[in-house]
Amino acid sequence: MPVVYVARSAALTKWASDVGQGKHIYKLGVAEDEAAVKAAVAAGWGGESDWKLVQSKEVEDLDEDGALARLGRREKVIDPTYYPRLKGAAGIYRITLTNVQNSLLVAKAMTADEPLTEVKVKPKDIADYMIRNAIA
Repeated sequence: MPVVYVARSAALTKWASDVGQGKHIYKLGVAEDEAAVKAAVAAGWGGESDWKLVQSKEVEDLDEDGALARLGRREKVIDPTYYPRLKGAAGIYRITLTNVQNSLLVAKAMTADEPLTEVKVKPKDIADYMIRNAIA
């Protein structure tokens, strides 16, 4: 079964912050299985080898192009042809924290148990948001 995953690199995040892309840079991809995900993350993208897997989820029928297109409707993809450092790596996104916070607040509002308080966004929350928007 295909696996959709989200990975993050501290070094690429620092570079993206330096070039004006912000500090919330994540890579979304789809692989055949968990072993392929681990191999892809270990190989890395954008000339960096410090990529860490943030979240992964098995899905029924999903191709990478469709997942990237669905997430691209909500978040800004960083064009790998514009930034030579990325060397053709597709699926690297600049995530807007406001969108993630709004998504978490709506989810909280739908549950009657929790009071509405300010949400502190963690990398796992961002990964959940990305995966949810890539498969829906």
